[in-house]
Amino acid sequence: MKKRLSEEGMDLVFREARTHNAWLNQPVSEETLRQLYDLMKWGPTSANCSPARILFLRTPEAKQRLLPALAPGNVEKTMAAPVTAIIAYDIKFYELLPKLFPHADARSWFTDTPELALTTARRNSSLQARTS
Repeated sequence: MKKRLSEEGMDLVFREARTHNAWLNQPVSEETLRQLYDLMKWGPTSANCSPARILFLRTPEAKQRLLPALAPGNVEKTMAAPVTAIIAYDIKFYELLPKLFPHADARSWFTDTPELALTTARRNSSLQARTS
């Protein structure tokens, strides 16, 4: 059975999705963050490599440590946000491939090719991040 994303779903995900610059003055629950992570972990990746790693910053002190890395135009909105997500990638993601992709020796594809591992981590973590 072929499934299709509804027009409303396509609007939400693609046509009307925008970067937000203002936030509601209310916390984001632990449950909501777990749901977000649980959705993100299923994002499409090659060989189920799942290299994305996510860190949720919720305290002013944690977000303060980001200041040196923020562009001036992002400081105010980052500090005002109830939560800031840092999405990165694990360059040794392939260590988990025996569990995530058990039907082939996918780990060996990356152990001796660091440039392939880096490219794969960048590309696939971006796919996972977009899922969220």
